[in-house]
Amino acid sequence: MQEVAARLVERLTNAGFVAYFAGGCVRDLLRGQEPKDIDIATDARPEEVRELFARTYAVGAHFGVVVVLDEGFQFEVATFRSDGAYLDGRRPTEVHFSSPEEDARRRDFTINGMFYDPPNERVIDFVGGRADLAKRIIRAIGEPAERFAEDRLRLLRAVRFATVLDFEIEPRTWEAIKLAADRINEISAERIREELVRIFLSPQRLRGWDLLDRSGLLQEILPELAATKGCEQPPQFHPEGDVFRHTRLMLSLLPDDASLSLVFSVLLHDIGKPPTAQVDENGRIRFNGHDKVGAEMAEVVMERLRFSRAKIDATVEAVRQHMVFKDVPNMRVSRLKRFMARSNFSDELELHRVDCLGSHGMLDNYEFLKAKAEEFANEPIIPPPLVTGRDLIALGLKPGPVFGEILEAVETRQLEGEFADRSEALAWVKQNI
Repeated sequence: MQEVAARLVERLTNAGFVAYFAGGCVRDLLRGQEPKDIDIATDARPEEVRELFARTYAVGAHFGVVVVLDEGFQFEVATFRSDGAYLDGRRPTEVHFSSPEEDARRRDFTINGMFYDPPNERVIDFVGGRADLAKRIIRAIGEPAERFAEDRLRLLRAVRFATVLDFEIEPRTWEAIKLAADRINEISAERIREELVRIFLSPQRLRGWDLLDRSGLLQEILPELAATKGCEQPPQFHPEGDVFRHTRLMLSLLPDDASLSLVFSVLLHDIGKPPTAQVDENGRIRFNGHDKVGAEMAEVVMERLRFSRAKIDATVEAVRQHMVFKDVPNMRVSRLKRFMARSNFSDELELHRVDCLGSHGMLDNYEFLKAKAEEFANEPIIPPPLVTGRDLIALGLKPGPVFGEILEAVETRQLEGEFADRSEALAWVKQNI
């Protein structure tokens, strides 16, 4: 990709224009990492870019952005610009085509404000980005409050970069984030969601949690989670402290490659505890039904953040089922197999593991389920049915709701090992139905 991008720059410069790699790709190259994408900044106007390259389309003509397609890659080629006033906390009302230096100064953070000249292997840095990169610092370009007023998403982007890169946020930038945190919901839920996902899918997610919490952003974006602060739990089962500390500890125990639904089920699994908290006649703290209440709340949270239906369903199911794991040693084989056969079970099992390690530390049920998984591994956990609806019709039964009840009863006995083969199952149906 880098070689293809360099050829695009060369073509622009051969045509008499100035052109550089721009933004985050320069940061990544200086850190010795392969950029995920490469943006190009130039003094060529959008119409001039489109004349130079055969395959293009405009994605933001008003902002001077043209996408160039070459050898299977897409490159955003943007004209150097300065921005007019920002009135919606997201985008400028107008832009003016300008110089490289002005273009650099309208960007968000110094480490993202550098350019790279491929033919001359030269970094062009008007904002001190290279020094901050060496010091591992996230610093807003110019006046931090102005940068965050221009685009509220930058509040979350600062946290994301500090999380993913494991950098420090410089004090003036940090203070500006805290002062503006209550304005984060001025931008769309989709943009907030994408930054949250990047933060919490990072192996450094615990750092992201702490920065979101200390900045005040967590309270604004996930008030249901912030409400778990001070929600005390029975100390005999939760020596780690309140629900907020418990959730934070669980987050720290997740594997680096934890899935989105697993991470968000950890975040949301106990948000039903504050509204269900009570103390019984013996003085013990209880959270009766917090799993069901939490599942309803989790669905509201994820719908608010515009997650896909599949992600919502997987996460909500994990929250709803997380207390069922205490019952697995006493389940009938048929119920246990159905429980373990569900599509998201591996993530739910991992949720159970970190839930235990983040509280009482007992992994008896986790080890029980791991042993059962090995025991059931030699054949499909839910085998093909011995009896189908067609068999019931052949026996003279009329299709209807009772079919489902009959087939479930047969499957239960099949899972319990009561039938050796199809003939035994059919014989049981003839005798009992």
